[in-house]
Amino acid sequence: MNGHLEILPLKEWGLFTEPGPCVLAGPCSAETEEQVMDTAMQLKSIGVDVFRAGIWKPRTHPGSFEGVGTSGLSWLRRVQEELGMKTAVEVACREHVEACLEAGVDLLWIGARTTVNPFLVQEIADALEGSDKAVLVKNPLAQDLELWIGAVERLHEAGLRKIGVIHRGFPSAEPAPYRNPPQWKTVIEMRRRYPDLPMFCDPSHIAGCRDYIADLSQNAMDLGFDGLMVEVHRDPSCAWSDAGQQLTPAAFQDMLEHLEVRSVDTDSAALKDDIHVLRAKIDAIDDELLRLLQERMEVSARIGQCKKAGNITILQTSRWDEVLSKMVADGKASGLDEKMIVEIFSAIHEASIRVQNKIISGR
Repeated sequence: MNGHLEILPLKEWGLFTEPGPCVLAGPCSAETEEQVMDTAMQLKSIGVDVFRAGIWKPRTHPGSFEGVGTSGLSWLRRVQEELGMKTAVEVACREHVEACLEAGVDLLWIGARTTVNPFLVQEIADALEGSDKAVLVKNPLAQDLELWIGAVERLHEAGLRKIGVIHRGFPSAEPAPYRNPPQWKTVIEMRRRYPDLPMFCDPSHIAGCRDYIADLSQNAMDLGFDGLMVEVHRDPSCAWSDAGQQLTPAAFQDMLEHLEVRSVDTDSAALKDDIHVLRAKIDAIDDELLRLLQERMEVSARIGQCKKAGNITILQTSRWDEVLSKMVADGKASGLDEKMIVEIFSAIHEASIRVQNKIISGR
């Protein structure tokens, strides 16, 4: 279902001035006052409006660097006063929010480990009630769209209107080049449901490696994201946390200069006509796909009736392996992506099992 939220457009947040994508950049962790100021000055020189830095760092294992704590907020105050930049900090509880409000931090974000916990999100929302603070919500560690939406709704119910989301990917046990594969379909569904909700991409956490950050940032722009949150450190080799996924200011500037930002629409009448014709063709193909799926489910139901009559189990693994192998081979021969073929036919197979199970169980 589509939802409705009263959200202020990004241009009314008073945080971003540069044309193009809105950018938050800075080190994973605020380590020292000198490191903060030096990194911020370099980012200021390339036009970054919002300086991000981790003050409290929720780590997986105890004993890791967990941030400098509240003392680091005074460094961010210097960034505001001396450089004229806005600041952004991750918060995970009421105490963090209260400290940031007192220190005048401009933007807060809720991390993935916190978004997954509605109790903590509600605590943060309650602490922010009555304020005009801008808040971004990272997707939860679990690939659970409703959990992500629920966190946004809690902030909205607390009266906040400067709300956006950050896509940072989802942990996966499957081998992948990225630490947290993006699973773009989830964020596309979020955009479909809430088209006016500002959306940022965090390519640093998706990648887990600086080599992929530029390509992921371009992917985000191609999908119509509003902005980026990127980890940038004056010297990543010496970073106290997540050294491998941070860029130098120079590398970050080079990435921004090569980033291609696309328009949501076009003024070209001819191009609009071409797109309209092609979309009409896709609509016709989709209609035929639906007809064929309906026909396939009818055949599956008839097979289910035969299995019930013969007291045969629903799942025939050898038959399924045979079908999937053939579809993958035929798909690859046609130039289709193997992962797409597996996902599509696995979903169809699961639907067929549900149809046959309903027949055999009589429910």
